[in-house]
Order: sequence, then C-alpha cells, then structure tokens
Amino acid sequence: MTDSSTLTVGLDDRAYDITVGRDLIGHVDEIAGAQLADRHAVIIADAAVAPHHLAPLEAACERVCRRVDSVTVASGEASKSMAVLASLLEDILAIGVDRDVVLVALGGGVIGDLAGFAAASLLRGVDFIQVPTTLLAQVDSSVGGKTGVNAMAGKNLIGAFHQPRAVLVDIDTLATLPARELRAGYAEVIKYGLLGDAAFFEWLEAHGGEVLDRDEAALRHAIITSCTAKARIVEMDEREFGRRALLNLGHTFAHALESVCGYDGRLLHGEAVAVGMALAYRLAGEMGLCTGQDGGRAAAHIAASGLSTRLAEIPSATAATPALIDIMRRDKKVRNGRMRFVLPRAIGDSFVCDEVPEDILTQVLDASR
Repeated sequence: MTDSSTLTVGLDDRAYDITVGRDLIGHVDEIAGAQLADRHAVIIADAAVAPHHLAPLEAACERVCRRVDSVTVASGEASKSMAVLASLLEDILAIGVDRDVVLVALGGGVIGDLAGFAAASLLRGVDFIQVPTTLLAQVDSSVGGKTGVNAMAGKNLIGAFHQPRAVLVDIDTLATLPARELRAGYAEVIKYGLLGDAAFFEWLEAHGGEVLDRDEAALRHAIITSCTAKARIVEMDEREFGRRALLNLGHTFAHALESVCGYDGRLLHGEAVAVGMALAYRLAGEMGLCTGQDGGRAAAHIAASGLSTRLAEIPSATAATPALIDIMRRDKKVRNGRMRFVLPRAIGDSFVCDEVPEDILTQVLDASR
C-alpha cells in the first residue's frame, strides 16, 4: 500500500473517513479494520468489476471478518431498480445474516447506490462500506449517504439517506475503467469547479488532460479536491435542505435526459450531467444571470474533455421539449410545484433558482437541438 490521504466527513457519531491512495483494496483489513473486525461481511460486487478486484477484497476481509460472502450484480443503470433491489435483498437474506452484518459495495455509482439502499432497508438498517471503482463514484456518489434506485417516473425517486461507515478510493481501480466511463466521471469533477471553486476549475483547464490520461498525481489532486468539497457541503447540509442542493448543478436537465433514454447505457450519468451543466450556463445567460464569456469557457472545457454540450449531440435524447420539461416537473428537487435549477452567476459561483420562466427554458432546450 502506497502513501494514502485521509479526510473525514464530520457528522458527529456518524462521521467516517474517506481514504484515497493506491493498492487499498488489498489492505481493507488495515484501513477499515475497526468497521470489519469479527463481523460478517457481504460484498456486493459489480459483475464487470468482480474479475479484477473481488478476490483481493475477499482475501483482505477474510483476515479480520468472521465470515465473508459475495453477491454479484449485473453492470449498468438498469440494475438500479426495485426489482434488482428486491432480488439482492432476498439473496442476502438467503445467505443468513443478522444485524451485525456489514455490506461492502464494490463497483461504481449504481452498485454504491443499490448496496447503500439495501443496507438502509435490510433488517431496518445495517452498516455498509463504499469501495468505489469508477471516477464518478470516487468523487461524488460514494460520499454523502444518498442511496436509492430509479423509478418509472424518474431518476433516484426511491431511496434513503444512509451514510457509509468508510469510503476507500483505490486509484488503481481506474486502470481497468473504460475511457468513456472515465470521461463521464470527469464531468462530476468539472462540476465542483463550476459550482464553487473557480481556482480548481482553472486548474482543470490546465491539467484536465492529465486526469483523463490517468496521471496519478493529477488524479489524486482531482479526487481529493472533489471529495473535500463534497464532504464540507454534506457536513453543513446532510439532507439537502439548503446548500447541498448546489451539488445538483446540471442534474435537473441530466435526470430528465437519462429518463427519456431509458437507463439502457446509451447515455451515462456523467455524460448527461455534462450536457446539463452546459445547458445551465446557457439558461443563466439567457436570464441575464451569467456572462456569455463564462458560459463559453465552461462549455469549451466540457467539449475539450470529450463530452457533449448540446442535445443535438445525444442521438438517444429524442423526446420533444415539452416532454423533457414534464419530466423535470416530476424531479425530486421540485418544491411547491416549482422546478428548481442550480444556476451560475459566474464560474465558481452558483445558486438554487426556482423562478425560471418556462418560455426561456423552452428556448434554451430548442436551441440546443
């Protein structure tokens, strides 16, 4: 195990550490020994990730746990469903567990969200540990305790807040991550710069290529900066009554796009977020909230990273503008019947807005086709 960095999400008696480094999976017994010692661990692994990383994780857990079992789940957003959750819970119960069990999520955001919701539901709540293996999960979804599944009505509409007991970010897992998945995760990295850290966005403009080339130093900096930003926001607003909503920059658009694409892999979450952020800057520009210069700069970096910035670049997003807006009206961020968007005033300065004229929203969506 090489040098690692640790930061804490300070939530009083539910505080937990995020450990970032290399070769961590094979040393989970040392890093999360306190959470695993003499307990029954059930590893929930992404079927595509398991051949690469499940064996060393099982071996490390076996050094401290009294029992270790594993369950695999099919890759992809389609697994974030009530049907798969029910099947997973039945599989875990068939193994034979009690309330001292700890679930270990090995995979990307889908597995983390699914396993976390399973942990929140199983026996009315058990512990779980996040071992994220995609960049998106490492910088975003594994931190903060949001768990859940998708519904026919939209993205992430069924779930619970359930904080992990530890998060282990092993940079080595990114070596086997497909380039498309890496780019999608990078969209969430960009998000942290755009929503509240202009200096970090400027660093990304200079070094984003190194992150996408999997340079270790650049990856460490991007991951630690992103996780630190999210940890501080979660500490202030764990259940999204205020500031945490800023983390949804681009997501009102993104969730609608994912919904119309059917969660079938044609549009990854990070790809949708990239388009959503570009649209948020265009919407803010049309509303006179943000300069076109900042919007152009944001879109330019998103595009330079190999990500789309317009609906016209997403062939699967064929729904008409009224249909997209209708899905946005059902988004879980809606309050008192009003759609809520995170909009920028400038790069590094965002706010929550629920007074978006529908005619301007329609104009922005139509112009993006």
